[in-house]
Amino acid sequence: MGMSVTISAATEDDAEQILKLQYLCYQSEAELYGDYTLEPLTQSLDALRDELASHTTLVARLGPEVVASVRGVVAPDGTAHIAKLIVHPRMRRHGLGGRLLTAIEGKLRSEGSARRFQLFTGHRSDHNLRLYRKHGYAQIGTERVHDKLSMVTLSKDAAPEAYVASA
Repeated sequence: MGMSVTISAATEDDAEQILKLQYLCYQSEAELYGDYTLEPLTQSLDALRDELASHTTLVARLGPEVVASVRGVVAPDGTAHIAKLIVHPRMRRHGLGGRLLTAIEGKLRSEGSARRFQLFTGHRSDHNLRLYRKHGYAQIGTERVHDKLSMVTLSKDAAPEAYVASA
């Protein structure tokens, strides 16, 4: 019998696993853009621990292994910034990213002050863009980082009725 993936709040004890997973997951993005200086690839363990302390962070586990993670924080203006949605390469294409995105939205919504969700991804990250659009996000801006990379910002209303999943 196989194990099922569970989603729960991250703890400080998860920091090293999250950092290693983040490094693994962002290799494909770095290759896509020819840029191995992306912040998730250069983030220190201490900086990640600081983020865990200041952000709502969820992990997906397969047994004891962290196989996916996402972070979010609500700004004073009510914008919930969702970041670093990562899924282990062997676990991709099974709906885990969507489950984690829905879970972090629900968690940030339940904490009370989120009025809208916002996230960003690279302009060539087609899988990410499809996932976000499938979950009701719309592009609200693009910022050129350098010749090979532009960041696409997407947003959606945080009201529970703003997105209804289809079966």
